[in-house]
Amino acid sequence: MIRVIVTEMEYRKAENVFKNAEEFQCIAAPAEEGALAAKIRETGARCAIVGTTKYRGPLYDALAQGGVLVRFGVGHDGIDKALAATRGILCCNTPGVLDDSVAECAIGLMLECARHIAACSAAAKNGIWSPRLGRELSGKTVAVIGCGNIGRKVARIAQLGFGMTTIGHGIREPVDRSFLDSFTCDFAEAVAPANVVSLHIPETASNRNFLNLDRLKKMKPSAILINTARGGVLDEDALYDAVESGVIAGAGLDVFRQEPYQPQNSGKDLRTLENVLMTPHLGSSTQEACDRIARVALNNISLALAGRTKDIHLLVG
Repeated sequence: MIRVIVTEMEYRKAENVFKNAEEFQCIAAPAEEGALAAKIRETGARCAIVGTTKYRGPLYDALAQGGVLVRFGVGHDGIDKALAATRGILCCNTPGVLDDSVAECAIGLMLECARHIAACSAAAKNGIWSPRLGRELSGKTVAVIGCGNIGRKVARIAQLGFGMTTIGHGIREPVDRSFLDSFTCDFAEAVAPANVVSLHIPETASNRNFLNLDRLKKMKPSAILINTARGGVLDEDALYDAVESGVIAGAGLDVFRQEPYQPQNSGKDLRTLENVLMTPHLGSSTQEACDRIARVALNNISLALAGRTKDIHLLVG
């Protein structure tokens, strides 16, 4: 039986899969690096499945050479791939299994920001019957920034479900332009006509603070921003300034530079802005997506330990 340590939050998300995995003994452990490393040493586990916490040292010392570290999900900036490589640890993630979940979340944030559903619900429950005037998504334009699998799924739902015009943007034209009415490598050109701008780019060194104040100013004053990608691709202080001053109309955010959210600047707390909707990284948090992720993560471990690394998506530094 293969012993696998799974960080507690990820274990709870797919507990049924982890409990009933026949060839594995899956053990929940704290996400904090010191406690996680201690559990690995205590159990002698060679494999671990982790979430979004950043791991920079003890974890890689605890896992034995030839061990396997799997990111429960897609974004892997929390894993130090270079350090893992020096320890002989294979790193991988689970791409493709959460695309529908994240795309649906992005669309949900668009609809909420356009119609103020959560705010009106909270008011009604508090005895305040005060309908707010919203806007329809039907017939509007969405700029999809990053046209990978998730971005294209967002475009598909927006185009087929709401009749929206879809504009794709990226550093290179995607091979599959399905459901994109147009594509441009020019950010300003992509967002100029857009009522909604939805981010779907990875957090890489070149993409950190990609959406800064200069780029926010290229959006329409009536536009809303949606971010279900990664917190680091957005300059949160710049977003505060843009919404507070009316450069853009508002934002729906599911990811943040620090999670749980803490403002980068105490004087620019996004929680104080009425036109900023914030959710606690719900993008991949559907039961269907979490079960798929767990199954793929465990299968990755089986393949890696069997030497079939060509069949999994390895992460390299």
